[in-house]
Amino acid sequence: MKTQGTAHKYGDNVDTDVIIPARYLNTSEASELAAHCMEDVDAAFAARVQSGDILVGGRNFGCGSSREHAPLAIKASGVACVIAESFARIFYRNALNIALPILECPAAARAISAGDEVSVDLETGEIVDKTTGQTFAAEPFPPFMLELIAAGGLANYLSNR
Repeated sequence: MKTQGTAHKYGDNVDTDVIIPARYLNTSEASELAAHCMEDVDAAFAARVQSGDILVGGRNFGCGSSREHAPLAIKASGVACVIAESFARIFYRNALNIALPILECPAAARAISAGDEVSVDLETGEIVDKTTGQTFAAEPFPPFMLELIAAGGLANYLSNR
């Protein structure tokens, strides 16, 4: 599974209230959540993000509440993968449950700049910043996780078994 897109970069401790502000939690409609994704930290994100783009964060990305609205908003906005130095554990699990690929790679998260063209290979863990030519190695997903992502998330994965 490979993807390539433009990087949108944010710093450390991007919490779930920044990813999707609490005032929008009265819906679980993916398109509505996507329309407000990241708006308190980057008002233009929803208008700028394109399908296949890559979100890059620093340490502790997705900290805060345990709701699945945050990864759902990111995925519904068109983001194909999130790369960060580290993830809050509950965000990590929620993201994979809804088939949003996330990779921990501190070197890539620090080196990639906003606007860079980035390619990601989930099978090998290779991250390439096409703008700078730098290549990074993240831990690749094991086959069963690739199946879960391809199935569209944990619920679909289990119902197909």
